[in-house]
Amino acid sequence: MTTDRPGDIRPGDIYEDCSFHPVLCTHVDGDEIGGISLIDASSPRACSLSGCAVVKLSVADVVAARADWPRYEARRRRDFAFGPGAAGG
Repeated sequence: MTTDRPGDIRPGDIYEDCSFHPVLCTHVDGDEIGGISLIDASSPRACSLSGCAVVKLSVADVVAARADWPRYEARRRRDFAFGPGAAGG
């Protein structure tokens, strides 16, 4: 289960963007956070810290996402829509 790790996100940290990609943070500028996807290397990936549901991830979360991206993405979409552990969706 993916859980938000407390604390500020800084360059070098890993976060989940609003498209559920694990992203290596390369910059934080005020309310904007950006980086490179650890799924498909797409960049720049930018989100609003106040407007997007950005969460700080662990390396274990990235490993789970890379092992089965379609399943991880579907689970995270369901978690976001219904809350973690929800049966709906």
